Amino acid sequence: MQNFLYEIVKIPAYRGIGLKWDGSYTEISTLNKLINSMSSRVGELDHAVNPKVLLGLSYHLRPDGFVHYSVYEVSEEQQLPDGMVEINVPEMTYIMTHHKKDQDIGQTYEKIFQWLKKSDYDPYIEPNVEYYDDLPIKHERYPNDRDVNNPHFDILIPIFKRA
Repeated sequence: MQNFLYEIVKIPAYRGIGLKWDGSYTEISTLNKLINSMSSRVGELDHAVNPKVLLGLSYHLRPDGFVHYSVYEVSEEQQLPDGMVEINVPEMTYIMTHHKKDQDIGQTYEKIFQWLKKSDYDPYIEPNVEYYDDLPIKHERYPNDRDVNNPHFDILIPIFKRA
C-alpha cells in the first residue's frame, strides 16, 4: 500500500443541483456526454458554492450499472433550473484520496478498498438499500482544469467506524 495517501474527513450536509444519469455499464459513453453538458451549464447556477468544482456522485443501486449525479454544490437560494435535479447529501465521514493523471482509476479504487479491509472502517451504506459494488457510494470532485481523457480528481468514499 505504498504511496497511498489519504485523509479521513467529515463533510457537512450540502445541496447539489445538476443532471442525473441512471444507466448500465454498456451505456457509459452517454454518462460522459451528461458530465460535459453539466460542466457547460454551470452558468445557470447563480448560487453555486464553488463553480470551479464539478461533483460526481455515484450510487451502485443496480446490478448492471449505477445512478450518477453530476452536480454543483449550491446554496439554499438556488432555484432549480429546467431539466435539472436536486440531491441533498447528508453530513458524512469519508476516506478521501487524490487520483493523479496518468494513473489507472481502477487501481486507485482498489487501493481504497484494500485500505478499508485493513482499517477500522466499512463503506457506508444506507439502511434498507441494496447495493451492487464493494464501494457502493463513490463521490468524486473534478476541477474545471482537468483533462477529461486523463483526469486528476479527488475521490471520497463515505465510511463509518466498525462497532
